[in-house]
Amino acid sequence: MVLARFRVLSPLCRTDKLIKSIDTMTLFDKISEDIKEAMKARDKVRLMTLRNIKKVFLEAKTAPGANDTLEDAAALKLLQKLAKQGRETAGTYTAAGRQDLADEELAQVQVIDGYLPKALTEEEIEVAVKAIIAQTGATSMKDMGRVMGLATKQMAGRADGSAISQVVKRLLA
Repeated sequence: MVLARFRVLSPLCRTDKLIKSIDTMTLFDKISEDIKEAMKARDKVRLMTLRNIKKVFLEAKTAPGANDTLEDAAALKLLQKLAKQGRETAGTYTAAGRQDLADEELAQVQVIDGYLPKALTEEEIEVAVKAIIAQTGATSMKDMGRVMGLATKQMAGRADGSAISQVVKRLLA
């Protein structure tokens, strides 16, 4: 009697492969997967926002000189730009007395914020700027450009340029 041998994969083995593939997923891939999830959940605001993000990502990938690639750092910059535009638009709607449209914009900004790294607080920015000032030996406003250059590179994606600028001005004044 001949017994056939079957290789049975345990569910844990499949889960390990899935976890490894999620770890190596780019932001573009993550957005694509989340679009599918939003469709299944019938979450219209999230779906509309994610489709808009994917459209912006595709435009950036196909731009001249992009070589059909989009690095996560570039994707984060695009997300920050979209979030900033959304906040500004919501402010404009509020000033015009259209709170309903402002609420829609802010709901989209919340979805975008879910993909951005945690923003630094004012205190964390101040600590980082003090370290940069000590590192560069800056003493006056004349050194602001040097400090800002290092600070924006160091805190890229985690702090707004205007917030960094305010702290640098305050500390060098």
